[in-house]
Order: sequence, then structure tokens, then C-alpha cells
Amino acid sequence: MSGISTKSVAQQHGQKVGRRTFLKTTAGYALLATAAGVLAVPVVGAANPQDKYTLKSPSGVPFSDFRGYEDWSIVSSAKTDVLKSIVANPSMIKAYQAGVPGGGQTFPEGSKIVKIQWKTKKSTEAPFDVDVPDVLAQVFVMEKDTKRFPNNGGGWGYAVFNYDAASDQFTPDSKSLSDCGNACHTAVKGKDYIFHPYQKR
Repeated sequence: MSGISTKSVAQQHGQKVGRRTFLKTTAGYALLATAAGVLAVPVVGAANPQDKYTLKSPSGVPFSDFRGYEDWSIVSSAKTDVLKSIVANPSMIKAYQAGVPGGGQTFPEGSKIVKIQWKTKKSTEAPFDVDVPDVLAQVFVMEKDTKRFPNNGGGWGYAVFNYDAASDQFTPDSKSLSDCGNACHTAVKGKDYIFHPYQKR
């Protein structure tokens, strides 16, 4: 009898030790899972960059009206204190190629043109002195919609979206309303308020 009792006690002790080990192991896994979840939060955030196309200018010009401008055809380029690439949507490019704005012709409704502006830097690779694009600075947009912008010359609406490289964020320029470029572009009223011609290529 004492042998059986001793064995039973030993078995019970072993079972208790096993349960304690299991609980400790399970708790350890739970702690690791919780820690992994906490550590994963920044990663999830980093994987979801800003959707610039949700932005609107102060007067309601949506950035989404220019969705895909990154791949539009180039019209021209320019340089001031920044490098500028001027691109336009397909319907405006087609109008350019048909001779607009020559002879007093005007661009069709829905025409859209974008000026992408980069800060500059000196190339460290070219064997000659040359300025090249550095970080993006601004995206200036124009679209023709005479119903939405009846008080602007040619029915053009304007907006500017500034870019901050440090945060990788776009923000609407609070000083640039839908008519912000109207006064400036009046100088080229005879060319349907567009400064840049379609450059030969």
C-alpha cells in the first residue's frame, strides 16, 4: 500500500509540475504575441503612406481631378529658382497637336495641365556644370471647367499642392485659391491663358 501511495503522490507531483510548466510556457507565448503585436503597429502605419488624392485646395479643387498626372505627356519645361516640368492630360495634348491655342482657338472643357516643380542641386556625377532635380517642391494644377470657374478667364481653375520631403506629405497651399493664377495668366489671354506652348520634339 505504501508503495502505491508513494507512486501516486509522485505522479500527482509530476502532473502539478507539468501543469505549471505548461502555464508558464503558454503565458510566455502570450507575452511574446502581445509584444509582437505592439511592435507591429509602426510597421502597419509605415505601410500606409498618404493618399494625396484625398486632398482639396481651400476652394475645393480636388487633387483627384489630376489623378495619373505622373504619367501624362510633357508639354514643356522651365527653370526659375526651381526646375519645372509641364505636363497635360490626353485631351489637352490632342488639342495642342491640333494647333490650339493658335488662331484664337481655345482648349476644350476638361483640359488639365500640371506644373511639377523640383528644388535643384548640382550634379555630382556629370563631367560639366549642370543643375538637376533634387526634392519635389510643389505641384501646380489648372483645369478648364467653365461651370465651376465662371468668373475666371477662360474658365480655368487653379490650385497648388505643396510637398514636404521630410514627412513625405502633400498639403494644399492655403494662399492658393481656385483663382490664384487668374491675374497672372491674364497676360496670356490670347493663348487661352496658357503660358507654355507645346514644344517640338
